Amino acid sequence: MTDTQGLVTRRKKRLGRGYGSGKGGHTSGRGQKGQKARGSVNVLFEGLKVKKSFIKRLPLRRGKGRFSAKKKPLVVNLQYLNVLPEGSLVDLKLLVKHGIIKEADAKAFGVKILGDGKLTKKITIKLPISKSAAEKVKKAGGKVEA
Repeated sequence: MTDTQGLVTRRKKRLGRGYGSGKGGHTSGRGQKGQKARGSVNVLFEGLKVKKSFIKRLPLRRGKGRFSAKKKPLVVNLQYLNVLPEGSLVDLKLLVKHGIIKEADAKAFGVKILGDGKLTKKITIKLPISKSAAEKVKKAGGKVEA
């Protein structure tokens, strides 16, 4: 085989595959006896070097990767609800229909309405909502049914 510069590239010699492999027979380039001559050695293996070993120097992380954090709900700010028609009942279906959230995400994480921005329409909300958002909805003439 030749590469882009016209140089010959040779295949890696496969150890322990007989004389035809190009590495000779018998010990196949692994020396005589010992751990490395036999099977494979784990990458992290360091023999009996316990006190200063690489693994011992790493911080002890108990439970790392065992417990996943609680998934937080999708946040929808009040200002995005101005797109909805006057007097509508806000639930997951309506938010998905108007393209405010994706259906798969809403089912996986849930939705919570937060009070960022102004609300100019009277709407009824049937979703989890923050206190500040609930006040703004009532101030605009809407209702909260949680």
